[in-house]
Amino acid sequence: MGKMMNPESDKKVSPYGVLFDMDGVLVDSEAFICRAGVQMFAEKGLKVRPEDFVPFIGTGENRYLGGVAEKYDFAIDIAQAKKRTYDIYLEIIKGNLEPLPGVYEFIEKCMRMGKRMAVASSADRRKVTGNLKEIGLAADVFDAVVAGEDVKHKKPAPDIFLKAAECLKLAPEMCLVVEDAVSGVEAAKAAGARCLALTTSFPREKLNGADYIATDLADAPEEVLGWEPL
Repeated sequence: MGKMMNPESDKKVSPYGVLFDMDGVLVDSEAFICRAGVQMFAEKGLKVRPEDFVPFIGTGENRYLGGVAEKYDFAIDIAQAKKRTYDIYLEIIKGNLEPLPGVYEFIEKCMRMGKRMAVASSADRRKVTGNLKEIGLAADVFDAVVAGEDVKHKKPAPDIFLKAAECLKLAPEMCLVVEDAVSGVEAAKAAGARCLALTTSFPREKLNGADYIATDLADAPEEVLGWEPL
């Protein structure tokens, strides 16, 4: 995929790439996917609670739904359950899903600074595409879109960020990951990237493994887009 940049070969101001998680970073979709999951389980005869999903935020829908099913010792066909959940989700977000504060401005700033950008979401591509469309962000705004189907091991494994950096032809340590979940912060640091954590899904004290913490992208400190390589 071409030669990757690395800190030893190039000393320009970093990051060269910005890798955005989707849910809780670009959009606040947690309530919608939770509602869809609750409805899907209800259709199958199981009553679950929104708080049942919290431990699985940021891990992808296989684990998000599968973890709740395991909690109740309830057998599901994960492919069918996920399809039905997405069917419900994509209907209920119509006209309701909005970008989180600062998203457009932060992306525009990245573009002006010549940053390469990728979406790196544990969600399936169907959900990622639906989210981007609903908030009016064309997929070609990003240099790459990596979804859950593109990697074998989901967060907190680093695979999705390693893949996204590879797609941008960058070494991970030259990238900034923007995350909102504990598992995502762990994945970013395991990949060797710096991480900006947003407190949209978890309290600040749960995200202290990140290099930077902000309320949302509107609150992101200036230094997240300009730092010298280690």
